[in-house]
Amino acid sequence: MRPLPKVMTLTEAAAERIAALMGASGKEFAGLRVGVKNGGCAGMEYTMEYAQERGAQDELVEDKGVRILIDPRAVLFLLGTEMDYRADRMSSGFVFNNPNQTSACGCGESVALTPAAEASLKAARAGFDLSEQAS
Repeated sequence: MRPLPKVMTLTEAAAERIAALMGASGKEFAGLRVGVKNGGCAGMEYTMEYAQERGAQDELVEDKGVRILIDPRAVLFLLGTEMDYRADRMSSGFVFNNPNQTSACGCGESVALTPAAEASLKAARAGFDLSEQAS
């Protein structure tokens, strides 16, 4: 039996930064909870917080040694997202490369997201690659 595709993936940079932040906290966490909420000028904002425990409905993603807990209300908004961490001379932060993002505000703090079709989630959980089905 092959593993199911992940709702979300991490780049090496994101995994290293999350591991460093969680390790520096000196506390034990179940993982990093990622979600979305209404807000900002574009309509939605990504959320991240340390999770003391896994919620009954949280989607668990384990990638590159890091545990991500995805808020069940955010799964369709985050399906196919790659989380990255970038640092340059002027700024640093997590970046979400999300195929469900339709636009973003000028300040970069909020985004407009369209949820993936539920069929996409079912196909991902069944282990199908949707790009192969289109051809």
